[in-house]
Amino acid sequence: MRTFRAARPRFLLTAVAAGTLLLTTACDDTAKPAGDRAAGTSAPAAANPAATAATAGASAPAGQADPALKPFYGQQITWADCPADPQAEKARIDISGLKCGRLHVPLDYAHPAADAIDLALIKYPAAKPDQRIGSLMVNPGGPGGSGVEMVKYGAKDFTGALHNRFDVVGFDPRGTGDSAPVVCYDDKQHDAAEQQDDPLDPAERKAAHIKQSTDHAAACQAKSGRLLPFVGTRNTARDLDVLRAVAGDEKLNYLGISYGTYLGALYAEEFPRNTGRLVLDGAVDPAQDTLDHGVDQQVGFEKSFERFAADCVGNHPEDCPLGKDKDTAAKKAADFLDGLHDGPLGTKDGRKLGRDLAWTGTIQMLYGDEKTSWKYLRAGLGMAMTMKRGDLLLAFADEYNGRDENGHYSPMEESNGAISCADAARPAPTPEHAKAAVDRLLAEAPLLSKGVTVDDYSEPGCAYWPFKTQEKPHTVRAEGSAPILVVGSTGDPATPYASAESLAKGFASATLLTRVGEGHGAFGKGNTCIDRALEAYLTEGTVPAAGTRCT
Repeated sequence: MRTFRAARPRFLLTAVAAGTLLLTTACDDTAKPAGDRAAGTSAPAAANPAATAATAGASAPAGQADPALKPFYGQQITWADCPADPQAEKARIDISGLKCGRLHVPLDYAHPAADAIDLALIKYPAAKPDQRIGSLMVNPGGPGGSGVEMVKYGAKDFTGALHNRFDVVGFDPRGTGDSAPVVCYDDKQHDAAEQQDDPLDPAERKAAHIKQSTDHAAACQAKSGRLLPFVGTRNTARDLDVLRAVAGDEKLNYLGISYGTYLGALYAEEFPRNTGRLVLDGAVDPAQDTLDHGVDQQVGFEKSFERFAADCVGNHPEDCPLGKDKDTAAKKAADFLDGLHDGPLGTKDGRKLGRDLAWTGTIQMLYGDEKTSWKYLRAGLGMAMTMKRGDLLLAFADEYNGRDENGHYSPMEESNGAISCADAARPAPTPEHAKAAVDRLLAEAPLLSKGVTVDDYSEPGCAYWPFKTQEKPHTVRAEGSAPILVVGSTGDPATPYASAESLAKGFASATLLTRVGEGHGAFGKGNTCIDRALEAYLTEGTVPAAGTRCT
């Protein structure tokens, strides 16, 4: 199942310094991408005024904290057959058993009666209604990923006990998909931006990032300014509680992947007494500094890139374009990708594959593992390196960027930046912090971080964004919540395993379940041990033993 968006080498990591935050989307073999990213740095929860104010009244009965919320908590969803979807038909995915609907929520929870928006919903009704427990709400990551697409194109991942016992419900979070999406550009503007490689000269690169950030902020303000102050994850957590109540569930049962773990954590912080069984898979650490998270992510993808290259040479010599030496294979691939800055490859649709798009396509395939996506990356690099054609790597980059075969972009990119800046705006790092980050990148991720300088990290995150958030990264305790299950994968490049350890340790009541293996996220990976543990927890409330590792 697709989950969560990751940082592209150099370009996205340095863009974080210029004005946006990092996060990510994972890759697998479902029909359509669903996107992800996260937010974080540290401060105790009590020091977070937004969290403290928002949590006040969280233990009150649903909808009772503010009488103006009663109409929202008391609404009824009209479920109907989902509209025809050419993408599903092309992929031979039967959506006839799915139901679609809309949820009405306040734009601003501080003034519920002032304005409202509708959220897109989808339901995969329980296969055994007589054994139905309730609803299982799901989020695929991002921020910006579509929960509607997660269920529509990934329903097979819920087959068995989960589908038997639950209505699986996906939703597009506010500002994303078909839920009042943040829109900043048209498709031609997207294409033009994606075709531009970052300058190699540090001074030119910094100037370009500042211009990109200011232009981006102005474009989003012009087209979506009404939404920008209200698309943060804390508001989405409130939407999730409205959805829980309207669905008829006393407690929230939830599966969140990647950025979806951040949403789940904030829900538990806001509504600890409303938590049921929460699975947080591919965890984001809400207490981690954003720059440090980006460095961890870059190092994670470097290690995955090296393991891919070694697997390519060692286990697939017949179709590996990286030579015969495991020790030099990754550098050979990286040098080739970097060389596309000055010599981009042609593609069948007339676009050019430059360095940044080629790295983007490569990163997209590193979300998976040797059983799912590495074979496609071998093919894409082979086509590029031996046939001098960029079509496959460009297709992978398009998937990451939310571009379909007709050249239309989903709102994922715009919503990602808007939600990230609403969740945390990193201050400019100290010179010492910036230098430590660059030193670590050059030491531990030299292939993906070639040419980065301290100057690339001198600007604060979201510096040019029109909305200034009060949210601060902090440890989430969620005192009073039901036991939470955190899942981490040892070879996860997008949300490194240490983030899962930190998230689980921060909660007042949580257990860490470990998948030993490559790729982002554990759900839907075909690991029987993981699948059984998740099913037992979600359907029976049985928490796996502390220290459980699934190999």
